[in-house]
Amino acid sequence: MGSEYFINSEELQSKVRTLLPSQGGAGSGFDLSASTQIVPIIDLTESAQGSNIRADLQTAFSHKTITPFAVINATTSIIVNTGYFRVFGFMTGAISTSGATGNFSLSDGSTDKIIMDSRINKFESNVGANPSFSYDFIVFLEAGDSLKAISASTSIALRGCTRQVADITGKLIDP
Repeated sequence: MGSEYFINSEELQSKVRTLLPSQGGAGSGFDLSASTQIVPIIDLTESAQGSNIRADLQTAFSHKTITPFAVINATTSIIVNTGYFRVFGFMTGAISTSGATGNFSLSDGSTDKIIMDSRINKFESNVGANPSFSYDFIVFLEAGDSLKAISASTSIALRGCTRQVADITGKLIDP
């Protein structure tokens, strides 16, 4: 059996009152104590979040969890559901007589906010005629929100996939 010691530290007691109001935070006057007895700690975080696999494996791609998209010379809502989504892929350009843009925007149904924007300028020659760049980001959509992929020209292609990572409450979604 371990020994028990009382801790008289106002700083520690204040922190406990702040972080754990149900454990005496209302000024109930209980002192902190420590023990020499070993108490095992079991981390149930993954199970409590609804997942029993490692975080890196939880974000794996699977045939049923990815949704591919390709947007060329159009505006397309690629996600209209609520929750947390990973968006990844490539934007590619082609030779153009004028500049062209491609972007992603979040919409609440009345206002769009561009979150990623790229412009491919007019080419002077065929050198580097097909530039491309990759993107990989996570968005959160509430009810009524959508994510749009916008290609302003046939010279710009946005290709990729989306994968829901968690629902609107933050509960992780396994592949």
